[in-house]
Amino acid sequence: MNKKIRVGILFGGKSAEHEVSLLSAKNIYDALDREKYEPVLIGIDKSGRWLFPNSTGLPGNAGTGQSGFLLNADDPKNISLNTSSDNIVLAPESRGSIANLSNTASNTGSGMAVDVVFPILHGPFGEDGTVQGLLKLADIPFVGAGVLASSVGMDKDVMKRLLRDAGLPIGKFRSVSLGEKLPAFDEVSGELGLPLFIKPANMGSSVGVSKVSTKEAYDSAIKEAFIYDNKVIIEEFIPGRELECSVLGSSFTAWDDTSLEGHGIRASAVGEIIPSHEFYSYDAKYLDDNGAALVIPAEIPAETSSLIQKLSVQVFKTLCCDGLARVDFFLGKNGSPIVNEINTMPGFTRISMYPKLWEASGISYSVLIDRLIEIAILRFNKEKLLKTER
Repeated sequence: MNKKIRVGILFGGKSAEHEVSLLSAKNIYDALDREKYEPVLIGIDKSGRWLFPNSTGLPGNAGTGQSGFLLNADDPKNISLNTSSDNIVLAPESRGSIANLSNTASNTGSGMAVDVVFPILHGPFGEDGTVQGLLKLADIPFVGAGVLASSVGMDKDVMKRLLRDAGLPIGKFRSVSLGEKLPAFDEVSGELGLPLFIKPANMGSSVGVSKVSTKEAYDSAIKEAFIYDNKVIIEEFIPGRELECSVLGSSFTAWDDTSLEGHGIRASAVGEIIPSHEFYSYDAKYLDDNGAALVIPAEIPAETSSLIQKLSVQVFKTLCCDGLARVDFFLGKNGSPIVNEINTMPGFTRISMYPKLWEASGISYSVLIDRLIEIAILRFNKEKLLKTER
């Protein structure tokens, strides 16, 4: 019997998307094939402490599970991490394909090794390259984009500049950093039109996002966005339908019925979001059961769907992504798709758009997780072959 692959599910974090991460982690934990994998929950609380279910949570014990670790686990509005759990540290004491998770609360020096990490962290301090860099330094395989793609994918300003320079269709935008002179409302509205979208440059799940049409609302929205980031992006409003496409694959992998070896990146069916709110806000995405309708596949011409799939793969490659990403579009009234943004670690609950699009494309939730883990380990093993010394 082959040894089970121990998967560290790293979740929570300091960002405003903490609760979304908890929901994603719960769903991944429940879906992992127990014949092949041994899941280990590793939580990060809102202060940045790394936590483990309990001091006896070693392989084979109930402590590796979610019981008592995720509070109100079945309630999206009140789910939380049990912060009385044991503190742990990531201890890359030796180079290799595993990491020691040393229990520091009891000072016993006990710990365990994980074979791969699924960092299901959304937003800053998780999706922005920080954790990816830590895992890379620790020599641990991990699911998803590397440091560069995670960083530029999170920064909407840098992302849009790269997409624009690659000739991909994007909307007009401006950015302003803390300490810079704020562009006047009349100047920005004259350039970008009304209404405007004001966003923190480094945030996701529509946190801190405002739609404004007046100077008073503009000033207030800028202040709100600066609460979450030191750089704010101002975007033109693009009337039209909101479409999304999931991407799966790697420069290290290929697609056929039996193997992941070789090279290949694939786009899913295209889905449409029809918000019932003013726009697709955080509450509409995760807290309001009637916040939006998801139409999968989107009711659009076949040639439009094919174009969006092609553009999604181009965005994925342009930003040097790996593993997974979701690319969001606007479909203008003229029928031309415009790239809005990319999410390098999109929401991963069973009802999230990323896995639902793959389900509609013939890949189940559990198989999707399986493929992502396979890609992570394959990429790690091939990167280990690279020469790092003279």
